[in-house]
Amino acid sequence: MSRSIVLSNGELCVALDDHGLVRDLYYPHVGLENHVRGHYIHRIGIWVDGEISWFSEDPSWQITIECEDKTLTSHIIARHERLQVEIIFADIVYNEKPVFVRKATVTNLADHKRMIKVYFGQQFEIYKAHGGDTAYYDPSSRSLIHYKGRRVFLVAATIDGERFTDYATGTTGSGGKEGTHRDAEDGLLSKNPIEHGQVDSVLGLYAEYAPQESHTIFYWLVAAQSIVGALELDQYVQKKRPEHLLRTASNYWHAWATAYDWQFYGMTPEQVVLFYKSLLYVRAHVDIDGGIIASVDSDMLQHGYDTYAYVWPRDAAYAALALDRAGDPNVAKRFFEFCQTVIAHNGYFMHKYLPDGSLGSSWHPWVLNGQLQIPIQEDETALVIIALREHYSHSHDLEFLETMYNPLIEKAADFMVHYRDRETNLPEASYDLWEEKRGTSTFTAAAVYGALMAAADLSNILGKGKHETRYREAAVEVQAAIMRHLYDEKTGTFVKLVRKEEGGFVYDETIDISSVYGIFSFGVLPSDDPRLSRAFETSVRTLSRGITIGGIARYENDEYFRTERDVVGDPWITTTLWYAEYLIANAHTDADFDRVREIFNWVVRYARPSGILSEQLHPKTGAPASSSPLAWSHASYISAVLKYLDRLEELGICFHKVCNPVP
Repeated sequence: MSRSIVLSNGELCVALDDHGLVRDLYYPHVGLENHVRGHYIHRIGIWVDGEISWFSEDPSWQITIECEDKTLTSHIIARHERLQVEIIFADIVYNEKPVFVRKATVTNLADHKRMIKVYFGQQFEIYKAHGGDTAYYDPSSRSLIHYKGRRVFLVAATIDGERFTDYATGTTGSGGKEGTHRDAEDGLLSKNPIEHGQVDSVLGLYAEYAPQESHTIFYWLVAAQSIVGALELDQYVQKKRPEHLLRTASNYWHAWATAYDWQFYGMTPEQVVLFYKSLLYVRAHVDIDGGIIASVDSDMLQHGYDTYAYVWPRDAAYAALALDRAGDPNVAKRFFEFCQTVIAHNGYFMHKYLPDGSLGSSWHPWVLNGQLQIPIQEDETALVIIALREHYSHSHDLEFLETMYNPLIEKAADFMVHYRDRETNLPEASYDLWEEKRGTSTFTAAAVYGALMAAADLSNILGKGKHETRYREAAVEVQAAIMRHLYDEKTGTFVKLVRKEEGGFVYDETIDISSVYGIFSFGVLPSDDPRLSRAFETSVRTLSRGITIGGIARYENDEYFRTERDVVGDPWITTTLWYAEYLIANAHTDADFDRVREIFNWVVRYARPSGILSEQLHPKTGAPASSSPLAWSHASYISAVLKYLDRLEELGICFHKVCNPVP
């Protein structure tokens, strides 16, 4: 089940599923220590007229989940026609402290008075491991507290300002016990005050409802590293009032998202709404220490795989680029500071990292066919330097650039200069953009060219002439090598990858959209070069084959999450938007943008109602496939829209002199 809402402040991150239930809860880093992990459920249930109905178990609930426009606040409507109950939720993670607040407006839709009981159930897997957890009712604060070691979660709730009065703690998942939520099925809880082991808890809020009457519930969860700290946060919530926290957090995110007055010429309201939601969802994936994770969706875990809750320098660089382009250089600055701390001493980035800077899991070996190798994707090293060059163009923060030069820019650029094949001048072998094949891919080679040019530009800004010359000369050599070894004049395409073996060069001629995109995006060829036009035309035609919903696959016969054998592969949001970027760069009249706006419409069509974008889509139904949300997908949409606005300005088409006011 993909995620429908992601709420975060960089320290506490909460993801809600299609039922509006908490399915991922990260603390104290976004992407690290998921204390729910998708397969545990924070339940919501209604007891009325002698029966209990849980959101997660009763299909009669009609639940719509949206994100408020221009703010990181949920808007969820849950309605049960037979039980004649409606609940409207507004949820936030407070921007200043690790506090999750839910406002629930409960309405009796019946024509007679009756008692309605609302239950919230909590089940944690603290430190991602069961055993040694404790859940207890604290009478002094009138709250439920779950803890293990340095991780403490306190939950409390009020109805019309009055604290909850019914509760229970218990064990679950052992001895045949399904969970303490079963204690609520008779409309009364046991008030069991404490339990340890594999534990859960439930609290109840009761009221009499006249016909069409509503009552307001506030539920909050605070995260801390001690019980004292959790109790202090609970006092803070009570002093400030949950309504105030919800309002001020919503106002904060609205102010952040609307800091610039963009003029969205030619775009539909739906396209504009998705732009703002994408800004907020990318921001929600940013950790307090600067890392930007790929996705908070832990459902990958349900299929026996690892999750996407890592900092891939590739995904994170694209996210930082998008936020820089949107006028928030602070996120990118913290990301580059993160990069400075994790880069290897000899100048490259490893596959991926945890948000605390430790090394993430990987499937890239240190030895292959008996030969030692560096298990990297060199495009990740290159993309960070490319993103840093653009960061400076927005921030003009010379002091920061100086601090980044020796430990990050020079170190990475020197590595890219030296990590080249002496015969071809191409980069030495590494894993490709998609983390699957080892060799020298066109995308990686193009990214290295772009990064060396970026390093030369940054060296020039700081007056480092010798460095500038070295990097620029190496970049020109890589550029020439790409056209000599990776371009097939006969087919008019760029090869996916080349491997150097004892008998010579082995070419992988698979059509891969990243090949031509890399040549275009990193400036190996100018955007109007006819070779690019031919390569894009061939790639788009080939990689659209059999996809009935539209969109572009990554490469021919892509097996990742592939379900349909008669199509070339699943369409990806990012790869389809890459084509939009190319069309934007080559547009000259308003009519030339029609195909771009069609692609924007396609992205909107296959977004979730809340604006969430997945990694890829089922090629015939459009259902989300793989991780959802994916920060990279949202970053791609942001960047494409901003490039569209910039091009409109360049051509003088925008009615306003400034479509994109970001410096």
